[in-house]
Amino acid sequence: MKEKYFSQLTSEEKHILKDKGTEPPFSGVYNDFFEAGIFVCRACDNPLFDSHTKFQSGCGWPSFDDEIKGAIVRYEDFSTGRLRTEICCSNCNGHLGHVFHGEQFTEKDIRHCVNSLSIRFIPHAKN
Repeated sequence: MKEKYFSQLTSEEKHILKDKGTEPPFSGVYNDFFEAGIFVCRACDNPLFDSHTKFQSGCGWPSFDDEIKGAIVRYEDFSTGRLRTEICCSNCNGHLGHVFHGEQFTEKDIRHCVNSLSIRFIPHAKN
């Protein structure tokens, strides 16, 4: 983990990104947020998700059915006693959330379940 990226974060953001925490469901600013742009890592500004891949899953956290190529790394996570796949920023290794397969929310059949506190939105430039 690259410590320099975490020095400017709030304690809540550090808890998510550095300590692998989880914000309460339906509490995040991006859960019901649907504007055109990209979502970047809050710690290092690495582009992670394009807004056109975001969808409403009803799970209480922002959900995306695709990532920007090379933006995410995956790790096996047994912290809850069952196997999950953790997703982290490929640049700073900050914890973003988890990825799930086989739920049939979208044609891609994948859901990146992401903490709002781990990402930041950058709107597309308006012409």
